[in-house]
Amino acid sequence: MSTENEGNAVPPAPSAPPVPVGSPETAPQGPAAAGNPPTAPLPPVPQESPAAPEQGVAYQPVPAPDGTWPPPPATPAYGDGAGPGGPGAGWGASYQQPAPKPRNGRGGLVAAVLVAALVAGGLGGGLGYTLAKDSDGGGSTTVSASDSATQVKRAPGTIAHVAAKALPSTVTIEAESTNGEGGTGTGFVFDTQGHIVTNNHVVADAVDGGKLTATFPDGRKYDAEVVGHAQGYDVAVVKLKNAPSDLKPLALGDSDKVAVGDETIAIGAPFGLSNTVTTGIISAKNRPVASSDGSSTSKASYMSALQTDASINPGNSGGPLLDASGAVIGINSAIQSSSSGGFGAGQSGSIGLGFAIPINQAKYVAQQLIKTGKPVYARIGASVSLEESTDGAKITDQGTGGAAAVESGGPADKAGLKPGDVITKLDDHVIDSGPTLIGEIWTHKPGDKVAVTYKRGGQEHSVSMTLGSREGDS
Repeated sequence: MSTENEGNAVPPAPSAPPVPVGSPETAPQGPAAAGNPPTAPLPPVPQESPAAPEQGVAYQPVPAPDGTWPPPPATPAYGDGAGPGGPGAGWGASYQQPAPKPRNGRGGLVAAVLVAALVAGGLGGGLGYTLAKDSDGGGSTTVSASDSATQVKRAPGTIAHVAAKALPSTVTIEAESTNGEGGTGTGFVFDTQGHIVTNNHVVADAVDGGKLTATFPDGRKYDAEVVGHAQGYDVAVVKLKNAPSDLKPLALGDSDKVAVGDETIAIGAPFGLSNTVTTGIISAKNRPVASSDGSSTSKASYMSALQTDASINPGNSGGPLLDASGAVIGINSAIQSSSSGGFGAGQSGSIGLGFAIPINQAKYVAQQLIKTGKPVYARIGASVSLEESTDGAKITDQGTGGAAAVESGGPADKAGLKPGDVITKLDDHVIDSGPTLIGEIWTHKPGDKVAVTYKRGGQEHSVSMTLGSREGDS
C-alpha cells in the first residue's frame, strides 16, 4: 500500500475496505407485533382503502371487521419524498443532506458514501465505519423540536435542566455550494462575537462561494461565513453575520479528565430533526478513527476519539457532546454503520457506536482558525505506513514522491529515528498503526515534548521528541 509523509502532508484515508459487522434485523411492526391484540369486539370499519397519511400526521391503524389488523403503510425512503426508514435511506453517518431545490426537477436518493478504516485501539482489529451524505428528494422533512424546554425549569443535574441550558446555544447549519449541493449539520456557540464551532465536513460545500445559514431553536436564522476549516482535524469555525448581542457560549469541559462510564448528552439535528437531545455514556477513550470524504483529491481526517453510545445519526455532525454538568467534552463527528453496504443496502442509523472529537483538541484548532484562518498541525517529520497493522507505525523506506522518509533536521531525525523503525507507543498510548500514530500526534500542540517508544532490529528503545508544526490550508 502507498504511504504518505505524515509530517508534510495530511495523509489520505486508508484504502482497506471496511469489515461488515452485521445487518440490522427487521423489527416487527404494528400493534400485532406486541403480542397483545384487542380482546373486546370492535365496530365494523368501512372497507375503502385508506388514504395515505399526510407527512407529519401519525398513522392510526384500524381493525378490519374480522378483528385482524392491517400492516402500517410503507414509509418511503429518503429520496421518495418522505422521512427516514425506507430501504433506500443511506444511514450510517452524522451529516444529513437536505431536499434538493425544486429547480432540480427530479427526486431520487443521492448519497456519497464515505468509507474509512477504524483501527480498534489495543485490539489491533480493523473495524469499518461509514460516513454518508444522504439526500431527500422530496419535500422537507425537517421537524424542529419544541423550544418549550427553555420555558420549563428542571432540577439542576437532570438531563432536562442541562438540555434547557444548552439548546439555546446550539444551531442547525445548512450549507449549500454554488451548484446547489449541500446538507444540514449542527454547531454550537463558541464565543460572544458570533463564532460557531462545527465539523469541516458540515460546511465544506459552502467554503468556495456557497451559502451558509445557522438557525437557533427559537427560529432566529442568520447568514454565516466560514472563518476557517481544518480538514485533517475535521473542525471548522463559522461566524454569524449581524450576530445577536445575547449569545451565550457553551461552557467547555476538559476531555482529558473524562472517564469511561461518564454520562453524555448529545444535541443535534439527526435526519434534519433539529434540536434533538439524546443520552448515553462514554464507552471508550482514545479510539483511533480515520476518514475521508471519498473524493480522489481529499485529505484524510484523523482523530483519537471519544466513543459514546448516545444516539448519533446523519445531521448530528458538529453538535456538542456534553457531560452531566452541561460542559462540552467533544464534537460529534462520526458513527459506525452496521454494514459497509452501498446506497442504503443493509445500512442503519445509530447502533450505539458514535465518535466525537475531544474538545481539548477542537478548542485549540478553533482558536487557531479564529486567529489566523489556518489550522496548525503537530508533526514528527517522518513518513509512516498507513497499512493496517497490530505491531505499530512503521517508518517507511521512502517518503512521498521519492522524498526522504525521515525529513532532515525534523523532529524524528533529531530524535534519532530511521526508516524501518516501528513506533509502538507515544507517551503511554499504545500505537498499533500509522493512522493511530497520526491521531495521537494531532492531540498535541506543536512544541509539545512526547516520549516515543520504538523497535529497531527487534530491540526496544525510548526517546524524547519535540513535535514540529505545519500550517495547513484545509
